[in-house]
Amino acid sequence: MNLNKIFLIGRLTRDPEVKTTSSGQMVCTFGLATNRVWKNQNKEKQEQTDFHNIVLWQRLAEIASQYLKKGSLVLIEGRIQTRSWDDQSGVKKYRTEIIAENIQMGPKTTERIEKNTEEIPIIDEDEQEIDIKDIPF
Repeated sequence: MNLNKIFLIGRLTRDPEVKTTSSGQMVCTFGLATNRVWKNQNKEKQEQTDFHNIVLWQRLAEIASQYLKKGSLVLIEGRIQTRSWDDQSGVKKYRTEIIAENIQMGPKTTERIEKNTEEIPIIDEDEQEIDIKDIPF
């Protein structure tokens, strides 16, 4: 059995770019930044940001171009695809993209987020032992 499914929650790194293919299909692309926070062995907070290339087609492309902008929070559900081509000098180039199949938009403005910002707690799995008696089922 094979599965190619991805879920990402992040913020747009640039405004969506919309184009129409020669066959008349609308396509929208943008960058998405996701971050991961953890504590190292010395209990120091670490953070890593990854950047993803997102591609949306047809109706999703239209919706994204209307409602999303740089900084927007969005959940992307889709699949990973790597395509290749030869550049003008004949060198083979590769690009890995997330082909979105569903999207869910976050709040409309970042102002609401900033007003209600609270630190999301980091749950360290090594902090406590879980006693089986404490599980309610």
